[in-house]
Amino acid sequence: MGEVREIVVQAAKLHKFERVRRVVLEIGRLSGVQADSMRFCFDLVMADTPAAGATLEIEELPGRAWCNRCAEEVAISSRVEPCPKCHGMPGKIVQGMEMRVKGLEVEQ
Repeated sequence: MGEVREIVVQAAKLHKFERVRRVVLEIGRLSGVQADSMRFCFDLVMADTPAAGATLEIEELPGRAWCNRCAEEVAISSRVEPCPKCHGMPGKIVQGMEMRVKGLEVEQ
């Protein structure tokens, strides 16, 4: 959450806005980041920043991996889950490891 705080503070300096009303985060289900934990500590971490009192919106991204055997993307819910179609181990994870600030709703 410290990285999110730093992104908000730097964006406020760069774009010269006074207050953040809403922070939108994308969190992948395979990232290991717990959305409930982020919600729990958000107000405390954002205190004394332009995002103090802002609302937090979290968009959870499902896990997806490329299955070499099936030659297609498949939905997965853990990094060690087999392909739901062929039951082989998928190769590269293509979605679900992300955690990023997707957007800020600000006041000038």
